[in-house]
Amino acid sequence: MPDTKRRSAPMFPDSGMLMRITDEEFELLRGLIYNRFGINLTDQKRSLLVGRLQKVLRQSGHTSFKSYYEALLGDPTEQALSQLVDRISTNHTYFYREKSHFDFFIETALPQLKKTLEKQNQRDIRIWCAGCSSGEEAYMLLMLLREFFGNQYAQWDGGILATDISSRVLDIARRGVYPEDRVRNLPEHLRRKYFRALPDGQFEVIEELRQEATFRRFNLMNDVFPFKKPFHVIFCRNVMIYFDDPTRKNLVAKFHRHTVAGGYFFLGHSETLGRGQSLYQYLAPAVYHKQ
Repeated sequence: MPDTKRRSAPMFPDSGMLMRITDEEFELLRGLIYNRFGINLTDQKRSLLVGRLQKVLRQSGHTSFKSYYEALLGDPTEQALSQLVDRISTNHTYFYREKSHFDFFIETALPQLKKTLEKQNQRDIRIWCAGCSSGEEAYMLLMLLREFFGNQYAQWDGGILATDISSRVLDIARRGVYPEDRVRNLPEHLRRKYFRALPDGQFEVIEELRQEATFRRFNLMNDVFPFKKPFHVIFCRNVMIYFDDPTRKNLVAKFHRHTVAGGYFFLGHSETLGRGQSLYQYLAPAVYHKQ
C-alpha cells in the first residue's frame, strides 16, 4: 500500500520543497496582515508569502500556517507580528535614493520654510520620515539640514523623527553602520564629513548625527497619530505601494492633518496621489504642498 502519509506531510526548505498553504490559511493571514499593517496581499503574492515564511515556521516549530496564525493572535508581545512584517516587506534602500527629492528639499523646501519661520519668529523645523526603513533617508535629510543652515544650525531646533513598523530595520538605523554600496552615491564631501570608515570596509554615521535622529516603531495603520505638533516636512516614500486605494486615501488624509500649512509631502517616484485628490497641491513628481 502506498505511503500516503509521507506525501501529505508538510515540507520545509531543508527537503527542497515549500510547505503548502490552504486557501483558508492564506485568507486568514492575508486578512490579519491587511487589518494590522494595511498591506494588501493579492492572490499573486501567495507564493511570495509562502516562500518568505518558510524559515519562520520551521524555526518556531509550526507544522501548518493555521498553527502559525493562531500563535500570532495569541502573542501579547506582538514580537511574532513584528517578525512577520519584517519577512513580507522589502527594505531595499540606499543614500541619495531618488536624488531629485533631496535636491528639491535643499533648494526649494528649506529656503521657503526658513523664510516663513523667521517671519513668524520661530526656529523649530519638524520633519518626519514615515517608513524610514534602515535609516538612510533620515540621515540624508539631517546631513542636508546641516549643510543648508551651516554655522546657523545650532540656532535652530532641528532633528528628525523616523518611524517604521519593523523593529529589525530600526535596530540597523540606530547603529548607523552601512556597507559601501549603500553610501556609494553620496558626494565625497558628505561621506568624509558625516561618516567614519571602519576596518571592515563599512561606514558608520558619526555619533553627533546619530543623536539627532529619533527612531521609533510606529504603525501607520493606527487610528490616531499621537503627535502634539504638525510637521513641516513628511517623507513617506515607497511605503504606500503596498496599500490598496482606500487605505492610501485614509493614510494621506491623516498625513494632511499632521502637515502644517505651507508644509511639504514627499512620496516615492513610483507613487502618486492621483488627480482626484484635493488635499495637497502638486509641485513636482511625487512632491506635494499643503496650502
